[in-house]
Amino acid sequence: MYTPTPDNPPAKPVRPPHSKARAHGKVDVVLVTNFGVVAIRMDRGNAPCAVHSFVSLTRQKFYNDTRCWRLTNSQRLGVLQCGDIYRAEEGGPGYKFDDELTGKETYPRGTVAMGNWGPDTNGSQFFLVHSRAEIPPAYTVLGKVTWGLPVLDRIVKGGITPGPSGPQDGEPAKPVKIHRVFVHG
Repeated sequence: MYTPTPDNPPAKPVRPPHSKARAHGKVDVVLVTNFGVVAIRMDRGNAPCAVHSFVSLTRQKFYNDTRCWRLTNSQRLGVLQCGDIYRAEEGGPGYKFDDELTGKETYPRGTVAMGNWGPDTNGSQFFLVHSRAEIPPAYTVLGKVTWGLPVLDRIVKGGITPGPSGPQDGEPAKPVKIHRVFVHG
C-alpha cells in the first residue's frame, strides 16, 4: 500500500503508516496557520489510504512548522499547495501510494485533494481549492474545508511571487506558515 521511495527519502523523520486503513467514517483535521485556522473534514470512505496517510503524518508532526510553497490564481486553477517540506515539489515523506479515483472527481471551492507528480505518486503534498480547479480527475479527494475559507481568501489577496509558470503561479507573496496540524476523530 505505501511504497518506500529511496530516491526521495523522508524530509523529516517519519514512519510510513500501518498498511491497514479504515475505510469508513470521517476525520476532522485542523491547520493552524499564520493567516488563521482552516478546518477540513476528510472522508475515509472516499480515500481510505490518503486519509490514513495524512492522519499518520499529522500525528507524527510532519506538517508542523512547514510552509505552503505554491499559490495559483488563474481562470482555470486557484489552489494553495502545501505539504512539501523544502519547496514546491520537494520534501516528501519517503513513501508513495496509489491514487484513489473514480474518474468523476471534481474540485470546486473548498475541496482538499492530494497533489502528485503523476499517476500513483501521492506522498505528503496536498492542495486546497480557494476558487476553482478545472483539472482532470487525476487527484485523490481527501475532503472539504468546513471552516476557514476566508483564511484562503486572505492568502490570495496577499498576492503571488511569480514563478517559472507565470505571474499567476508561484510562491505566496506573503509566506504561508503552517504552525501545527491536529486531528479530531
